[in-house]
This record gives sequence, structure tokens and C-alpha cells, in this order.
Amino acid sequence: MLKATLKSVLARKLRLVLSGLAVVLGVMFVAGSFVLTDTLDRSFKDLFTTVYSDVDVHVAVKPRIEGDDPDAAPAGTLTAADLDAVRSVDGVRTAVGDVTGSARPIGENGKVLTTTGAPRLGTAWRDGGQEQLREGRAPQRDDEVAISAYLARTGGFTVGEPISVLTLEPKRTFTVSGIFGYPGNRDSLGGELTTAFTEPAAQRLLLGTPGAYSGITVRADDGVSQTVLRDRVQARLGDSHQVKTGEQLAKESADRIGEGLEFFNYVLLGFAGIALFVGVFIILNTFSIIVAQRTRELALLRAMGASRKQMIASVVTEAVVIGLIASVVGLAAGIGVGALLAELFSTFGGGSLHLAGIAVPASAVISSFAVGIVVTVLAALLPAVRASRIPPVAALREAATPDRPLTRLTVAGAALTLAGGGALALGFTDGTLWLVMTGLLASFVGVALLTPVISRPVVSAIGKLLAWSVPGTLGRRNSARNPRRTAITAAALMVGIALITGVSVVLTSATTSITKVADTQIKADLIISGETTGAPGSGTFTPDRLDRVLATPGVESAFGWYHDTVLVNGQRGFGAVVTDVPAMRGIFGLDATGGTVADLAEGQIGLDEVAAGALGLRQGDTATVQTTKGEQRTYAVAFVLAKTTVVTDAVFLPRSAVDGFALAQLNSAFVKAGPGVDVTALRHDIEPVFADNPEVSVQDLSSYARQQAAQLDTVLLMIQVLLALAVLIAVLGVINTLALSVIERTRELGLLRAIGMRRAQVMRMITVESVVISVFGALLGLVVGTALGVVAVRALEDQGFTDLGVPWARLGSYLLIAAGVGVVAAILPAVRAARLNVLRAVAHE
Repeated sequence: MLKATLKSVLARKLRLVLSGLAVVLGVMFVAGSFVLTDTLDRSFKDLFTTVYSDVDVHVAVKPRIEGDDPDAAPAGTLTAADLDAVRSVDGVRTAVGDVTGSARPIGENGKVLTTTGAPRLGTAWRDGGQEQLREGRAPQRDDEVAISAYLARTGGFTVGEPISVLTLEPKRTFTVSGIFGYPGNRDSLGGELTTAFTEPAAQRLLLGTPGAYSGITVRADDGVSQTVLRDRVQARLGDSHQVKTGEQLAKESADRIGEGLEFFNYVLLGFAGIALFVGVFIILNTFSIIVAQRTRELALLRAMGASRKQMIASVVTEAVVIGLIASVVGLAAGIGVGALLAELFSTFGGGSLHLAGIAVPASAVISSFAVGIVVTVLAALLPAVRASRIPPVAALREAATPDRPLTRLTVAGAALTLAGGGALALGFTDGTLWLVMTGLLASFVGVALLTPVISRPVVSAIGKLLAWSVPGTLGRRNSARNPRRTAITAAALMVGIALITGVSVVLTSATTSITKVADTQIKADLIISGETTGAPGSGTFTPDRLDRVLATPGVESAFGWYHDTVLVNGQRGFGAVVTDVPAMRGIFGLDATGGTVADLAEGQIGLDEVAAGALGLRQGDTATVQTTKGEQRTYAVAFVLAKTTVVTDAVFLPRSAVDGFALAQLNSAFVKAGPGVDVTALRHDIEPVFADNPEVSVQDLSSYARQQAAQLDTVLLMIQVLLALAVLIAVLGVINTLALSVIERTRELGLLRAIGMRRAQVMRMITVESVVISVFGALLGLVVGTALGVVAVRALEDQGFTDLGVPWARLGSYLLIAAGVGVVAAILPAVRAARLNVLRAVAHE
């Protein structure tokens, strides 16, 4: 029996390729994900080992809020007295004060230079560090800087040329005195853009405090270990300082990157899972067709004495062989894809991240074979059971197998769809990921089970649009003759289209909600905001700029706010200081459920209804608040704002609290024009106030709303790209079904050719069949995806999704693309059908 099975597999190599291709692509995605993240993880570990290679111990101010972003502004600064104290510790060979912060260089086009995630650093030049001068000299005056070779290459700067830089202060122009690199002929350590100032200039521009240091780097005497020196320095400085070894810093930095890569890997594996889920439909359909085509062969085996168990084992063995081969090919392809993506990652970072050697982690090998074989076998089980039930005598006589009733399938599909929809709604409401995933899976399986019952009428209706000729009519009837086969093929395409549609509906609803809030709730005419990149100080501006805005003729009112992370009664929250609370109340249309919305006095805070509910506070209650730099204080709740989509989950603090924020810089401002004032003219009058800060823009309300919505378009594009593999596998499923169908209908096609059908007509017939199936799958996906999107939007109403938006034009384009996909998918099967030898086809059995 085993020999017969293996010979059957090898005798039908095309079937083997078509069956395994979907698994190959899914396994490739899985293996590529593990290889990519493993390579990047080891590369970043090597990077941070290099970065901290000259650090034995590092000293910084201990954060008052644990878990703060380590790349954010420091929790405080050190003084010359701290540096002297460290130098006095036994075992310290050298101790150097560090000055680091955010410095964003401006290119020749007047825009801030960007990176692909690496920081834009400002430092104080230090002789004897890792920086190695290649050209020029170190900065000697406060109007000079040395820049990294990567920054020089990115911005096209040379020694002696001017360079403008944004720091805590507005744009300042310096002269490039030198260009430096790093050991190993590196232009940068990891794609960062580095600008080195003199120490006084760096302290003023990066920390805002003359004579201050962001940290202290310590080198140990020979024979003194890092841990021993760390403990000595800690004992000397006390608990108010954070003292860590260089090994600790390298490990912590690598672990933070590792956590991000792990999440990234989960995302990739999630999309790989979707692709494999689609592949299950393809494999199931392929084996179903194969079993139908081999009815006489399988029945002959039964007649010769093969048991039902042997029949099941035969089909499962074939699935194992296909899964094994597909896993090997998919693993090999995944290694190549992972290596290519890692190289692209390094290239997009300017080639500055030196990649560790490509390796194949055990997780990639194990998951590839486990996924490939298990998915293939599970998908083949149902056809295997069907094969075991073939009655030998009926099959030998080629008796027709009647269509089985769809009642049980329909009931099960309806139940699963309803259960999946309920789980989705509950999962979105509670924010429970596993419920969302379970709901999605149940919904897709349920709809797939319902598809056969609706396929015949829907497919017939779609086919009528293309049945203007005999080939078109035959193509329409062919696509409707086997509802189960058509349903499974269409369901595979439905999954990818449904997910893309659902995401489109959610993001369009978010855009619609943003626009509505801007139009109905925000009464500002202009919004001043910055392009925030995560770097401390990016996109912010000083309070004096808001004063100049308020002094501009035509401005009726305006307010700005500072924000930072705070702890309220031990819970992390969004802290904000508003320059003019009454102005905010008027521009945002805020009401209070408790107290009066007014400027906060010392010892008072305000909350919105969401924050008050989460903290269990009401007007008049007291709460302790810890800011990034300040001391913990107790405040009384002066007011609680009614729930609104403009301000949510915020804690408002008095003006004095700004001193405890990481940065005393405004993040944004809202301006209301006086009656009859031309808003466009007012914008032109205000823009010169921020002419020296290209990160800050002055926009009217509609432009600001479009800018926020544009970010969602980027998210949609990324999701579409990641889901493209699932759609590709579904397209392969259409090709697979048509190709196997052509083999199954060889004699029928021969007879059609014999009675006068031309090759072009045969190709047209196959194309119509392909287009009908593709459009049916797309329609199904649009309906299901829209329903999923509606459920998600309604469940997220409390999160600001106030209005439902359906992107009708985009959905229409998906339908047109599906029709085009149907035409492309039909090419190979149609050509094969047209090239059949008529006499051999008629004689085919």
C-alpha cells in the first residue's frame, strides 16, 4: 500500500507541486520571520557590546518614574560635585562627565534629516573616546561642531561648511570643524546621526543647564571588576543615583531591542498564520479534487482488499510526503528571505548596522517542519475519510456520486459565524486579544461553511454578466456545477480580502471620527504642532513663542500645553499643564461634572471623566502625583471634565508642575481667530514666529485633520503588504482548482473541441470560470470584512470611534482587482486546456 501511494505521488508531479506550493509560501513566511529576528537580535547585541565597550560603570540620576523610556530626556542632571565624588572613589582610573541629548540636523532643503529609527544624537566632544577624527579637527569654539561620517554622507556636509541644528533651543547654525568615524571604519555605530559640540555649548543646548552632565562614564583600575567598582560608586553617591556596569547597560539595551523584535516576530508570525490558514482551504480543495479524480483507482484498491484504515493512511501518507517536501523547500526559501530582509534592514539604515552572520535558529527548523506537515495532514484528513467511504462496486461502474445535503453544513456555519461575531464584539470591547483571534477564526470558518449554500445562486448571477457568448455561458455553468469546490476556492480568497476590508473600514472610521471631532468639537481656527519623532524636544517650542502668537493681531484666544508621563496614586498617566484653562474650555467646548473649569491654583489638579473613573477620584478628593523630575506632591481635585473625545484620560496640573516635567517645552497650541478675521492671512502672520523651527507647523483645522488621517493610510498600506501573501496563496488556489479541473474534464474539453469549439473559445470559457470564482470570493470578502469592521467600530465607540466610515471607492477597487486576478489566474490553466490533443482527450478515461 505504501509503495502504491508513493508511486501515485511521483506519477503526478504537477499535482505534487500545486498541492505543496501554498504550504511552501506559508512555511517560508514562518522560517523567514525567525531567521530575520534572530539575525537582527544578534546584530543589536553586538552593537551594544561595542557601544559600551569603553564603559566599566555608568552613573545617572535615578528615575523617579520606573519604566520610563530610556531614550527620553534624563530624569535629572549631575553636577561637577557628583563628578568629583566619583573620581574620589577607590578603583576609579578615569571618570568623565557625559553630555548627551537630542540634536536634529537640518538638510540643504530646509527639512530636518531623518533616520529609519536610529536616534539623532548631540554630544559633548571628548578626546580619547570611540570617535576617531577622519577630517579636520575637534570643535574648539561654541559655534563649531564635529559630525559623524554618516551624518556628513547623509546631509552632504563637508569640513568648513555651515550646518543648522535643532536642540532644546531653536535653529542654530554652526561650522563643521571635523568629521569622525568609529573603530572598524564605521561611519556610525548603528545608523544614528551624531553632532558633537564643545562641552559648554552641549550643556546649554542639550540639557538646558550650564555645568550639568547627563551621566558619568567611569573606567576602572586594572584588577578592579565592574561589579566591585559599581558597588563602591553606589555606596559613595547613595540611592538617589543609578549606577550600572557597562555589561548591564549593554544587556538592558539589547533586551529592550529584543522585546521589540519579539513583538515584531509575533506580528510576522500572525500574518504567516493567516497565510497558512488560507493554505488549508487550498490543500483541502486540492485533495478533495484529487480523491474525486482517483475514484476508480481507490475503488480498485478497495476491491483488492484494502481496508478503510489503509485508504485513510494512503491519503495521509501522500499529505505527509507533500508536507515534508514543502517544509524543506519553504525552510530553504525562508532562510533566503530572512537573510535578504536583514540586509534590506541594514541598507535602509544607511548600511551602518553591521549584521551578525546569518544563522538558522532551531525555532525556525522545528516550526517549519511542524507547521508544514501538520497543516498539510490536517487539511487532508477530511478528503482521506471521504476516500475511505468510496463504495468499490459503484466506483468501478463509474456511478455518479450525488451531491450531499448542505443542511448540517449550513447550520454549523451559521452557529460558528454567530459565535465568532459575539466573541469579536466582546474581545474588542474588553481589549482581549485571544478573544479577538478566536472570534476571527470562528467567523471565517463559519462563513466558509455557509459559502456552498449561497455559491450557486450568487455565482450564477455573477456569471450572467459574462455569459454573452457560448464560452461565457459554459464558463458560468462550470463555476456553478460544484458548489463545494467553488465555495472552498472562493473562501480562500475571501479571508485575505475580508481582513483588508475590515482594516480599511476601521481606519476609514477613525479618519471620519477625527474629521468630525475637528469640525464639531474643536473651535480652534489654527493648530500649532510639531513633527514628533520620539526624540526629546522634537516638535516642541518655547513658551515665549506662544506669547508672540497671542500678541499677533487677529488672535482672540489661544492656549498651549506641556505634557509628560506622571504617576497618580502610583498609576501611570498622561500629565498635562495648560497655559490657559478657560481658553481650552472655550475652544474645546468642555463642561465639568464636578467643580469649575478654571486655571489651577497651587495644590490643585483637574481630571477628565475617564481618568477620574480609572483612578477612583471625584472632585474634592486628594491624590499624590509624581513627575519625571520633581518631588512627589499631594493635590486636591479641583474639577472633573465631562467625557469627550477631544481630551481623554488626562491629568491637568498647575503651571508650577512644568518644572518637574522632563522638558519645559510646549507640545502644541490651539488658536482661535477673532470675528471676521481671515484665517489664511492670520496663519501667514503667525508662521514667521516658527520660521527657525522646521519641525513646527501652523495649520488650519482641516489640514491638521488630514495630516492625522495620513498616518492611518500608512498603517493600511503596511497591513495590505503583509496580507498580500495570503491573497497570493488564494490566487494560487484558483490556479490550482482550475488546473486540476482541466485534468478532470479532459474528455469533456476534447468533445467540445471535436464539435467545433476553437482554442480561443476554450480559453475564454476557462477565463470566465476563473473570473466568476475570483469575483465571488472578493464579494464574499467585502461583505464579511465590512461586517467585521462595523463590529469593531461599534465595540470601539468608547475609544473615540464615533462615526462609521465605509471606503466605497476602495472596496470597488478591490472588486476590480479581483476580476483582474481572475484573468491572470486563468492564463496557465486556459493555455493547458487549449493545447489538449483532441483525439487523445476524447479517448481519455
